[in-house]
Amino acid sequence: MIKRTLYFGNPAYLSTTNEQLVVEFPTPSGTPDIVKPPPHTIPIEDIGVIVLDHQQITISQALLAKLLYHKAAVITCDASHHPTGMLLNLNSNTLQSRVFAAQIAASEPLKKQLWQQTIIAKIQNQAAMLGSRTHAGSLYTEPDKLLLNMAREVKSGDTENMEAQAASYYWKHLLPEIPGFTRNRDGLPPNNLLNYGYAILRAVVARCLSGSGLLPTLGIHHRNQYNAYCLADDIMEPYRPYVDKVVCDIIATTPNPAAPDALALTKDIKTKLLAIPAMDVMIASSQTAKDLQRSPMMIAIERRTTASLARCYEGDARKILYPVMEM
Repeated sequence: MIKRTLYFGNPAYLSTTNEQLVVEFPTPSGTPDIVKPPPHTIPIEDIGVIVLDHQQITISQALLAKLLYHKAAVITCDASHHPTGMLLNLNSNTLQSRVFAAQIAASEPLKKQLWQQTIIAKIQNQAAMLGSRTHAGSLYTEPDKLLLNMAREVKSGDTENMEAQAASYYWKHLLPEIPGFTRNRDGLPPNNLLNYGYAILRAVVARCLSGSGLLPTLGIHHRNQYNAYCLADDIMEPYRPYVDKVVCDIIATTPNPAAPDALALTKDIKTKLLAIPAMDVMIASSQTAKDLQRSPMMIAIERRTTASLARCYEGDARKILYPVMEM
């Protein structure tokens, strides 16, 4: 079952009763209690990600405990409405200590091979994404050939940093509607949309890593001592082009997208970005499967990507299962 992503952007009181999330909204000052809307309830077991995006949201400790017990990721946003923190379950897998031990003991050659696989998958998906944009409206569409060549040149551990070379070319050509666009977290729009979408993706990946018994902090490639989600930042890389696709689709339907405030993070745009975990992706069902299967992204990450990574650490597999982007 696809877990739900919930977004709260108004003052609210969130509590729990009978394994349900109970949502109550305050009545405006001077409004009689008789017109107060009834509480809204949602089964907690159906929730995968919950986003708290208002400074006047109150959430009970009992609800937080139940959300984490059911492996939901809880994201908090700052006053500028950007995700700034995340809560995850610390005990999401019955074999967690065994998987932890295998992850910690992973050899450098194995991690370099896994990083090579990750970057190849990322660049190939960037090639498909850029190809679909370059050839939009034509009868003949193919992945970008230069990026495909770069993917073939990725060595173990990506020692020649093909990831950065591919990213430079990719971002230079992806958004012709935005003259002079550069990808920078603190840069001009649509960087704000990309940041928001990546934050949602990161939360989903971190949640799935925990569910597979892995330490989100201990990365394959990323090693920042101040980053609690290094492994999530590694594993989300091949999924980033799916966020890019949503942002490109938003830009395509926005009149004069290069104008100031044309790409502000409105409620409508946030709704589209929050739907990213439910996007369909094509991914192999097993290490030996030749055909790809369609799957919602959240399920693909949990049951294919992070589960296969855990098996790689334990020596039962040598390949991480990543999605293949459709043109």
